[in-house]
Amino acid sequence: MKNTPIVEMKNIHKSFFHVEVLKGVDFSLYPGEIHALMGENGAGKSTLMKILTGIHKSDEGEIDYKGEKVTYTSPKDAEKDGIAVIHQELNIIPYLSVAENMFLGKELKHGPFGLLKNKEMNKKSQEYLNRLGITIDSIKPAGELSVGQQQMIEIARAIAADTEVLIMDEPTAALTDREIDTLFKVMNQLRKDGVAIIYISHRMEEIFKICDRITVLRDGQSIGTKETLTTDFEEIVKMMVGRELGERFPKRTSTIGENRFVVDNLSHEGIFENITFNVRKGEILGVAGLMGAGRTEIMETIFGARKKSGGRISLDGKELTIRKPHHAIKAGIGFITEDRKDEGLILGLSVRENLVIPNLKTFSKTGIVKEKKEKQWTEEMILKLRIKTSGPEQEVKSLSGGNQQKVVFGKWLGIEPKLLILDEPTRGVDVGAKKEIYSIMNELTERGFSIIMVSSELPEILGMSDRVMVIHEGKVTAIIDREDANQEKIMEAATGGVRT
Repeated sequence: MKNTPIVEMKNIHKSFFHVEVLKGVDFSLYPGEIHALMGENGAGKSTLMKILTGIHKSDEGEIDYKGEKVTYTSPKDAEKDGIAVIHQELNIIPYLSVAENMFLGKELKHGPFGLLKNKEMNKKSQEYLNRLGITIDSIKPAGELSVGQQQMIEIARAIAADTEVLIMDEPTAALTDREIDTLFKVMNQLRKDGVAIIYISHRMEEIFKICDRITVLRDGQSIGTKETLTTDFEEIVKMMVGRELGERFPKRTSTIGENRFVVDNLSHEGIFENITFNVRKGEILGVAGLMGAGRTEIMETIFGARKKSGGRISLDGKELTIRKPHHAIKAGIGFITEDRKDEGLILGLSVRENLVIPNLKTFSKTGIVKEKKEKQWTEEMILKLRIKTSGPEQEVKSLSGGNQQKVVFGKWLGIEPKLLILDEPTRGVDVGAKKEIYSIMNELTERGFSIIMVSSELPEILGMSDRVMVIHEGKVTAIIDREDANQEKIMEAATGGVRT
């Protein structure tokens, strides 16, 4: 790491509608450094990066890049200068090929208005993908790839540019463990090549594994910068939330009862087969497995979003016929999907509207909504779930990720489901909000709810599950009791090493 910063942001201020979002933030980045930028949702991380890349203009302060003061007016200007961003939301056009996506806006042509050099673009794309250790055909349509593979195309596209500063915003959220290992190898190589990386992630294990320094923002202010080797999880969390967080995972206190939900030989031809398991009253059954193992597809079939090809499902001893999601909801099954923005919420509607949508029958009589009852219930749910909002009418899209996820929880709690399926319930959620979501899960199981939790984070699986079911290539390879579960056993089963 060189002694002179490649990026230095000094005393950055930014307000939106008279609300101060950044309050004199300082941040420095050195060549060949991987620097974590951390903070709870709403701390100002995204705004700071948008100012660096020209999406927003700061109200006060300055940015030095390679020793010169700069002010970018657009991300394209920043990219031309060697600053690239890998966004959390994918920017892949599904009907274009891998190579066409990688060269989008930078197509190679025979002359300024000539034909595209498709062979050359395919070849170069393949070279960049090979560098990442990814065996994807560059002429394949991007829409046929998994989410993880599409994410790797984004990374390859950024690396293909002549980049000196690379900003990664939750780049591993959709990647398998193997893909994350590959990514980290590439990042280490980039570090050796002198590329500076700003790494934004809520996954503490990743931060301490790959980053050199950590800068923490809280409420729009710089709280401090620490060398990764000289700090620990507890200190960073305290910097982020302003207090001791206590145990990372709350103690499981619910009483496990009799069988509540039974799945017998559930199959979906070509995706998974003969899935058999049960969930007990007051239990959290964790579901682990590598990306593409079939975990989400199993849950979608249970919920009626996919058609089963065989098997039976029963709840409280009664066999269910579920052909559509509304059949599952009527039977007492709720489903919080992994994609809260596209599938869990209507972003343009208010907190109140999102909360009451599945519960309109509760607040209406002969088609007329009882507004007083609806308002009272909404306010109770906001208070109960500790949703940080200016009020029930605030648009849900303006909430932080953690508070959006609480709204998703709230809308399902209104129907009082007997079984709640959670698919990646804390993805993209900061450490403080994660703890609150875990507490909500505990409270629900204490009230007798049964929960199925699909998660790609092994610490979360181990910390919150009463039993762990592991899926490999569409089959159950292990069901492990909490006291016997560890990362080694789960990974062995997830890679096909254990059969039950």
